Amino acid sequence: MRLFSFTRRRKAVIKTIMAHIPTERPIRPIIDFSISLASTCKASIDAIAIGYISTSTYVINGSSGAAMAAVFEIEQEKANERAVAALTVFETEARHASVSYQCRPIVDLPGEAAASIGAASRLHDLSVVLQTEAGKHTFDDPISTAILFQSGGPVLFVPYIFRGVFKPRRIGVCWDGSRSAARALRDAGPLLMQADSLSVISVNPDRWAPSDPSPEQVVKYLTRYDHPVRCIRSEEARSNIQPSILSRATDENLDMLIMGAYGHSRLQEHVLGGVTREMLETMTIPTLMSH
Repeated sequence: MRLFSFTRRRKAVIKTIMAHIPTERPIRPIIDFSISLASTCKASIDAIAIGYISTSTYVINGSSGAAMAAVFEIEQEKANERAVAALTVFETEARHASVSYQCRPIVDLPGEAAASIGAASRLHDLSVVLQTEAGKHTFDDPISTAILFQSGGPVLFVPYIFRGVFKPRRIGVCWDGSRSAARALRDAGPLLMQADSLSVISVNPDRWAPSDPSPEQVVKYLTRYDHPVRCIRSEEARSNIQPSILSRATDENLDMLIMGAYGHSRLQEHVLGGVTREMLETMTIPTLMSH
């Protein structure tokens, strides 16, 4: 009697991409990146822009409830206009590139916006966000890490210096034997399939727990993609881990990195691990992270 039946597992693909289109920061890096990625993956983009309702607007004491409601409505309209303006630029480029897309403006208070777009990201295969820029503080800044913590899926961070077309031909996998690194590696499967070559970058592997999968085991795992795979090991001081990874990425002329993200989210407070935080601040190439 036949007890079990097996079906062939379908290859992982990226079909839906959520792109956060900033309204207070440059939008060109995200537009260029998300459209070229969607073209490569034959995926659809859900472009979301947030219009932030100003929290600095106030009504003098003694104003009626109707007057306060009217001011709030005006602020909502202005916020929606800002979101629609950003999406209009995206839509023009998406149409020109003939990619499938839809646009969705979100109007919300700054304190609530992160939760809104974080929830929206959960029904997409991949989220694309812009790297924050040191010294520039906007309501858009916390959105990227909020999506990382709340989406439950992979997030591709785009450097704010990015321009042009994204083609992930040479990919580096940052491996430290951890659960987060393994999650990112699995999440990146559809992009790994499209690469021409792969590199496994490991810092201080001799200090890991004996049970952690070694860089050499990851190399063996990656051979299933039928690409050349290099293993790059190094010993570094704790303070030099992140610079070492970026230096290796430059030496290998990598198009993107894959790495686990460390930290926790509690009561809207996002706390990142040291290497994760440093990478987000200084990355020079697109970096896929999973939490």
